[in-house]
Amino acid sequence: MIFERIGDFTQHWAAHTPERTALVFGAERTSYRALHEAVLRTAAALRAAGIGPGDRVGHMGLNHPDAVVLMQASARVGAVLAPINWRLVAGEVAYILKDAGVRLLLADSAFLPVVEAAAAEAAIGRILLTDPDGPDRLGFRSWIGAHAPDERAHPAEADDVVLQLYTSGTTGFPKGALLTHRSLLGTIGKGALTGEDWSRWDEADVALVAMPLFHIGGTGWALHALEAGATAVILARPDVEAIIRTIAAERVTKAFAVPAVLNMIIQHPASREADLSSLTELLYGASPIPLEVLKGAMATFRNARFIQCYGATETSGTVVYLPPDDHDPAGNARMRGCGRPFPGNEVRIVDSDGRDLPPGEVGEIAVRSVSVMKAYHNNPEATAKAIRDGWYFTGDAGWMDADGYLYIHDRVKDMIVSGAENIYPAEVENALAAHPAVGDVAVIGVPDATWGEAVKAIVVLKAGATATAEELIAHCRRHIAGYKCPKSVDFVAELPRNPSGKILKKELRKPWWEGRDRQVA
Repeated sequence: MIFERIGDFTQHWAAHTPERTALVFGAERTSYRALHEAVLRTAAALRAAGIGPGDRVGHMGLNHPDAVVLMQASARVGAVLAPINWRLVAGEVAYILKDAGVRLLLADSAFLPVVEAAAAEAAIGRILLTDPDGPDRLGFRSWIGAHAPDERAHPAEADDVVLQLYTSGTTGFPKGALLTHRSLLGTIGKGALTGEDWSRWDEADVALVAMPLFHIGGTGWALHALEAGATAVILARPDVEAIIRTIAAERVTKAFAVPAVLNMIIQHPASREADLSSLTELLYGASPIPLEVLKGAMATFRNARFIQCYGATETSGTVVYLPPDDHDPAGNARMRGCGRPFPGNEVRIVDSDGRDLPPGEVGEIAVRSVSVMKAYHNNPEATAKAIRDGWYFTGDAGWMDADGYLYIHDRVKDMIVSGAENIYPAEVENALAAHPAVGDVAVIGVPDATWGEAVKAIVVLKAGATATAEELIAHCRRHIAGYKCPKSVDFVAELPRNPSGKILKKELRKPWWEGRDRQVA
């Protein structure tokens, strides 16, 4: 089946396989018939609330079937879903609510204090709870239950925006990547163009959705399952023991995981006892993977074919893949890279002037694909820097071999990837600089055995001022999400700078990365 709109998934499968299980969440099992009815009731409720084409609908909560329903229903009325990272603090949430212009927000009650503090700065028409009704808040299911199903579907165009995912910002402010029906469906459809067995889905497939739905790795994977009419088993969060238990109990066949989670799975005692033989495909990505972790995962999931995925929020997910045939349980050189572009995708390695570089030379990775985002929301300057002549400039530094395989070397941008979360030093530096004792600061990523990279702050204190590492970290936690805060702080007399005054972060990073094959983990 070839779909033209994201919102058509449940309608098609409710008509063709109504009793097949669409979603599993704990003991709750939802058929495609029931899922589509919930989508139609939600569409009616959205319209009654004045939500229509182009309006932004937010979600801030753990993974939950209601978030999937809201995503499909928003698409059917022409609205844009804007998921929000539930680990953010109130100031960060307020910025996103205002930037997106969110008119209705679905949130978990656990995050309500943060949401309400953020909402005080942003005009939101309505806040609903994922949970059952609260004393002064309406639960999502009660809200949609008061409406009859509305079967109308907004006649969306291929380039209409359907999903707005926020990425960390180089200036300290997140950017909303605008993903369209065309870009998302294009990404979903690329696997089949390879003609390789691993890319085939059928009605017997069971997909584990454990990565957060505020990431493309979570939302994109859920859309893959719905597009195929498969069963999506949803976990509230990527809890390692729950992942192992769920794969065994639900006989999961397909999963996507980030390297940090794979590393924790292979170290967990339960992985050595559980029956994980049902898993036939394991896709992994979002950050580079150490070869030893990959070899360990292949030994743990012996029946699975492994596929590495390279992409970004701005490319609606995967644009380059390393197929199963290039994986060897003993390890090989290609397993240190990302793989080759999907059919129809183009990848270039360019120098600082945008000129193509030959195989083996390191430059910035640029991608041209149907999967590339439309733009950054309300940010033409950032859009112009990122997308030039149809090419998305990733900010990653890499090289290609003579066979067209891509390898990551470093980052052109300062971004830190810790546990597959993107962290821009500017956000952390801005928070630290607000402390009265801090005179100068630089933030870098250093190797971490668990998370790939850890955030390190290098601080110059003001003359006569005192502060401890613990004090500065605690200060950060009041201003930015905990995962962005430094895990360590070093104090120095001065920071190295070039003649124009720019901090030489490569010099700061060098002692930590020296002797490694690549300058990212």
